[in-house]
Amino acid sequence: MADEFGFRPNKLPRRSMRRIATIAILAASVLACSLAAQQQGPLPTPPASGTGQPAPPTQPAAASPAPAPKTQSDSGTINHDPPSIPVEQIIQKFGDRELEFKKERDNYTYNQSFVVQVIDSDNQVAGEYRMTSDILFTPDGKRYEKVTSAPPPTLERAGMSLSQQDLDDVEHVQPFVLTTTDLPKYDVKYVGREQLDELSTYVFDVAPKKIEKNQRYFQGRIWVDDKDLNIVKSDGKAVPDIIKKNNENIFPRFETFRENIEGNYWFPTYTRSDDVLHFSSGPIHMRMTIRYANYKRFGATIKIGNPVEIKDDKKPNKP
Repeated sequence: MADEFGFRPNKLPRRSMRRIATIAILAASVLACSLAAQQQGPLPTPPASGTGQPAPPTQPAAASPAPAPKTQSDSGTINHDPPSIPVEQIIQKFGDRELEFKKERDNYTYNQSFVVQVIDSDNQVAGEYRMTSDILFTPDGKRYEKVTSAPPPTLERAGMSLSQQDLDDVEHVQPFVLTTTDLPKYDVKYVGREQLDELSTYVFDVAPKKIEKNQRYFQGRIWVDDKDLNIVKSDGKAVPDIIKKNNENIFPRFETFRENIEGNYWFPTYTRSDDVLHFSSGPIHMRMTIRYANYKRFGATIKIGNPVEIKDDKKPNKP
């Protein structure tokens, strides 16, 4: 899969971007099929990172040190004063909250669409990849993905294609969830507090402590709502980049926004990227969007407790 779908230049060392797919299993046969090519204009350039709102209308042979995190510039609106409660307590609480959210999201169906475009020097689309799918459940409750639209991709003519890492990252890295289970894998550094639209948030820089073989990680910055302790925005990239002979798999920087969909849970609704990937054969400008919509809870959750006997004098009267 990686050799077939990696973002790569034609007749040059292969280069992959790892970024687009859907939250489920994507078979090569499905990706190859489909309707007619749909060529559209370039995606709009996203606003600068750090100024967005919570939700607008991406191989070492063995464990190795994580790459040194790149310094992320502040937006100028971050208050660096220490929080009123211990940082360790905030991290533990939002990790617990994220674990609850991850379990909750696994009970939802939704629609997902993504677009990747290579942009030429004239700001025109040189090639693109589009896919729309539904994340559904079988009658017995098994999760699966149904592709509803997949026009033939034209990325190859721009010298690039998708890798298996790109497809996997859409499920596990772009909609970044940092649960208590994953926290031991990361260094989490408190940066300060920042207002995002109407939300007051804690800001943290996140980077993997070490890179394990065949594992993917997020590296960047997250914003955590200071009331419900949900991640409401993430800005970073999937790591590590995979650089081998004749195969360069480089991953773009992205932003993911969440919205309050159900109760106090914030679901990812929009991911965007506008980045230049620097390959040995030259830079490639790419843009990408992933949209998640129409979240609906599948079935009903029934909590079963210990049976309690109802005495005759407490039984309801028959009509």
